[in-house]
Amino acid sequence: MAQTLLVVLLVIASSLALPDLARLRNFSWLHALVARWMASTSIPVLVLPIAIFVLCLWIHWALMLAFFGLPAFAFAVIVLFYAWGPRDLDADVDAVLKAPDSDRRYTAAQALRPDPATAALAVESAPLVEAVFLSALSRWFGVLFWFVLLGPAGALTYRIVHWLARHPTFAADIDTAPRATLEHSASILDWAPAHLIALTLALVSQFDSVISTWRAYHTAHGRGYFTLDLGFLGALARAGVDADIVAGDGYAPDVSQPMAELAGARRVLRRILVVWLVVIALLALSGFTHG
Repeated sequence: MAQTLLVVLLVIASSLALPDLARLRNFSWLHALVARWMASTSIPVLVLPIAIFVLCLWIHWALMLAFFGLPAFAFAVIVLFYAWGPRDLDADVDAVLKAPDSDRRYTAAQALRPDPATAALAVESAPLVEAVFLSALSRWFGVLFWFVLLGPAGALTYRIVHWLARHPTFAADIDTAPRATLEHSASILDWAPAHLIALTLALVSQFDSVISTWRAYHTAHGRGYFTLDLGFLGALARAGVDADIVAGDGYAPDVSQPMAELAGARRVLRRILVVWLVVIALLALSGFTHG
């Protein structure tokens, strides 16, 4: 787990220090692979991420046997960096906050959408907060959760499933039924990290506000906590960020200001990320490891 923590810190640090490297996260090869897969076999496309998971797992295991595991460490850094993002969330938030006029702010805000196929994102408090939290789930926390749990194979498989399910590139290539299955799979992979984000949000923001909103959401929708409805995360994000802004810390108390809300959302997300890193560090100190 100590190596896992070091890999994560290296990837986060390199993403912050060298944002231009984000261009290396190119998944054009996946489009060609899917086209060839569907043209040459009748095997469901959902098997493709499973095959990539097994291959990545085998490569990582084989590299661990050479040169004291140093190649495996380098492989883990490369894979996690590749699966992270793929866009830089901080840069996308900055582009909105620093936009010189409303038209360019609206254009910049579209990069915050967690699913590029969804409707245009309004530059308003609630949509912006929900979007940045859901984007953080797919860009940061989902990748981090599956990396800690299953290593590089988990992180890469998470990214590929999300890419196949939600990127418009594959809309014309994959039939409706397989895409629905991939979307269902993406929701399954998001379930655990989304709930961990919610629990951490309660700890780093206003606990009572977040927990009461969580209960109210499930009561209003008549669904339990173990469904794949992740809409609760947007509701909790709004409640947590609003409460955090009202609490002060030198930020504007007006929760109707979209830019104040967006800046507050990023501030809260950074706290959540720090808590996750602290937990990973504590697990490392306790000797807990995934292998």
